[in-house]
Amino acid sequence: MRKKSSAAPLLAVVGGGAVGLICALAAVDDGWRVRVYDAGPRRRAAQVAGGMLGCLGEARPGEPELLAASARSVAHWPALLRRLGDPSVAAAEHTLLVAGDAADRAYLDEAMTFAREALPAAAVEELSAAALRGLELGVARLPIGGYRLAGEGAVDNRRLLAALRAALTAAGAELVDAHVTDLADVAADEILVAAGVDSGAVLPGGLDGLRGEKGEVLRLRRTAWSVAPPQHVIRARWRGRNVYLVPRADGVVVGATQYEALDGQDRGPQVGGVADLLADACEVYPGLRTYELSEVAAGIRPMSADGLPLVRRVDEGVLVAAGHGRNGIALSPGTARRVRELLGAGAHGERARAHREERSAP
Repeated sequence: MRKKSSAAPLLAVVGGGAVGLICALAAVDDGWRVRVYDAGPRRRAAQVAGGMLGCLGEARPGEPELLAASARSVAHWPALLRRLGDPSVAAAEHTLLVAGDAADRAYLDEAMTFAREALPAAAVEELSAAALRGLELGVARLPIGGYRLAGEGAVDNRRLLAALRAALTAAGAELVDAHVTDLADVAADEILVAAGVDSGAVLPGGLDGLRGEKGEVLRLRRTAWSVAPPQHVIRARWRGRNVYLVPRADGVVVGATQYEALDGQDRGPQVGGVADLLADACEVYPGLRTYELSEVAAGIRPMSADGLPLVRRVDEGVLVAAGHGRNGIALSPGTARRVRELLGAGAHGERARAHREERSAP
């Protein structure tokens, strides 16, 4: 007879966004009891995200480590989607990069040259204007071409969060609606702080290098008279500005502005940012003028000094996973793998492994 081990160790996750929930699900699967403290949708950067699984589309010359980390993490997304078992979470399979004029094309060319040098196996296909419009007939006639990034898709951010919560509940995790401001109020064997821009305020010693960056995102709802939404993620460089269109079952998500958040709690959309997004989106995809503007929102991205996530052990009982910036959803599976390694090497890792083996035994 198999000898039963002592109670499974308890991991408390402070943060109910994509990073916290995906790390929590990985811990449950590794044999941990899990309790998630969720401060609510308003404080989640993932609540207003486009959900792009951006790797190549986020390539920036001078950021090779971030590109490599993104590529590794994105490679784990198919397995995560299978684990969730909800096909509606996936929103698109491929991405189109669209250039509005010659200067925009030069910008994209530089980014893709860097991406192909850094990731030689990357699926980057250069497109003429005609080829681009052949793939997406709704794109305006003005673009001068771009690129197709095969396999670089997107998820519906809100369906993702709902599916993660459902999977955690089904696995026996506890979800607590609470805004944690002091770790002394959290009783657990291990604590993972994954509270986005609030992570520094939660940790007793703060978190050096973490800052907030604000961004507006719009949700457009399709009506009975609207043209069809795009089938691809469309990431456009349009007269020197970036705009993306991400399909949803009921419309399109448009984003996103990017500027320093002087107040880490200021999530009020600014008129200028919203106006720019609408103008650019409707020029790139004119049929969006037939949609309803159903939501205007702003979130605070948690940025690190070098763009790389801050994933590490703080002390014997506390870990942190923060600073994912504009790539939070894409980087979450990679972060979860690192958190699993840290937990497994900790004082309670052996107990968790024993419970996982006990649970999987016939």
